[in-house]
Amino acid sequence: MQKSPNIFSRIWAAFIFLTRLPFWRLYQPPKEAYESVTEHWPLVGWLTSAIMAAVLYFIAPNNLLIAVVAAITVRILVTGALHEDGLADFFDGFGGGGKDRERILAIMKDSHIGTFGVLGLIIYILLLGCSLFCIASLSPKFAALTIIMADPFAKMLAAQTVMAMPYARKEEESKAKNIYRRAKFPQYILLIIEGLIPLGLFIWLAQPSPEKIMLLVAIPAVLCTLLNLFIYRRIKGYTGDCNGAIFLLTELSIYLTATFLFQ
Repeated sequence: MQKSPNIFSRIWAAFIFLTRLPFWRLYQPPKEAYESVTEHWPLVGWLTSAIMAAVLYFIAPNNLLIAVVAAITVRILVTGALHEDGLADFFDGFGGGGKDRERILAIMKDSHIGTFGVLGLIIYILLLGCSLFCIASLSPKFAALTIIMADPFAKMLAAQTVMAMPYARKEEESKAKNIYRRAKFPQYILLIIEGLIPLGLFIWLAQPSPEKIMLLVAIPAVLCTLLNLFIYRRIKGYTGDCNGAIFLLTELSIYLTATFLFQ
């Protein structure tokens, strides 16, 4: 019986897979560790959100527009546009594939970006930039706290897709040549803890009202559920592109909700 990779290997694999930072130079986890990274997605979000928040926080007092553009750009560079690539493929597949499951999967696997993908990315970036600009105009500190909360929380929600449905392709057909395994109960609890700790920090330092907290949590959770139902109805499972799209769209819903709640 093959020994399961230890938690250090799984965490390290998550950072290697979800970022372009050279963690792989320090340690190379076994291949099996990449099957168990899902429960550590929010932990990677601690890093990516902290970098993004720091850029916005320190540049915003000088130029708010440049701060927002720089924060978005830095996150894209750190992640290698991994999530944005998934979002574009998601829009192309579900936008151009109609209700044909095999066509949707084929379009998402195609490396070329189509009309739906281009339009989807443009609209996403515009909404993201506008919402971050509005939030940061209230207070750079508040904007930084919102980013630190939103990224891990959205990654926690995106991980639910892996827990809720099967992979839509065969393992050898996946882009990463790897299928995530569903987390067992202890790993699932760890996933929730990793996703909720930044939310607790946001509540402690920003001190929003209970009603606003409920909306900030409920709206992305409902959106994630609706996206999962939509995806399962169309392709009877998830793909990595679906994970990336769900993460970005649920994260965006947090920023848009915060924009309307705190203006």
